[in-house]
Amino acid sequence: MSADGLPPLREVIERFGLRAKKELGQNFLLDLNLTGKIARAAGQLDSATVIEVGPGPGGLTRALLAHGTKRVVAIERDPRCLGALAEIAAHWPGRLEVVEGDALKTDFAALAAGVEDVRIVANLPYNIGTQLLVNWIVLPDWPPFWRQLTLMFQKEVAERIVAAPGEEAYGRLGVLAGWRTQAKIMFDVPRQDFTPPPNVTSSMVQIVPRAEPLPAALRSLERVTQAAFGQRRKMLRQSLKAIGGEALLSAANIDGTRRAETLSVEEFVRLANAL
Repeated sequence: MSADGLPPLREVIERFGLRAKKELGQNFLLDLNLTGKIARAAGQLDSATVIEVGPGPGGLTRALLAHGTKRVVAIERDPRCLGALAEIAAHWPGRLEVVEGDALKTDFAALAAGVEDVRIVANLPYNIGTQLLVNWIVLPDWPPFWRQLTLMFQKEVAERIVAAPGEEAYGRLGVLAGWRTQAKIMFDVPRQDFTPPPNVTSSMVQIVPRAEPLPAALRSLERVTQAAFGQRRKMLRQSLKAIGGEALLSAANIDGTRRAETLSVEEFVRLANAL
């Protein structure tokens, strides 16, 4: 038995035949020290509902419950994992709800209805992680239903999320994240800590919503960042030519000889509002 009173994760994986599937973006975390570190990084959870995406055999799920999380809602697409998650639910009665389904089609706000403190904590499947994050940032209602995100990404993606103007990783994702949230990388996780090991290092990112982000129309912000970073080596008067060029830049009081990576989030918002 493990320290939490449940069988070791490798035994669970063997018993339920949970070979990780590449097409589902699965890379399991089996080190209970690491999953415990992730759960602690999410903060005090004894009054929180935590939504976890892609729990797999339940390593992080177990850590969250052992950490004292009031309630965990685990969304799992792979039916092979449901037996292992049912064992965890039985071990912590009334504290784990398992939802079988595709996270990209899940109504997260509905799952969070009526709950004051909602966190999302997950070792996200690599193939849908960025899209899920964008979905949680571009919600029509703000502040959002979630209070905090503590999420695993490929390190390259994590660096794009937290990037500041002038940094090589700064781009559309950094502008979007910086507009509505504050994000920081908490720690890196080497590839050998996963089963099977991915080809890249991963990073845990913590994201909290800004209470009052600068007002901007999302569609306009998307158009401006797409045009600017689509030709990021060109001056803005060239890269933004198709959506207003010099006139747009003049309206936003921005020098057209600058390049996309030099603009702050506030300046991109000015461009979006001018558009």
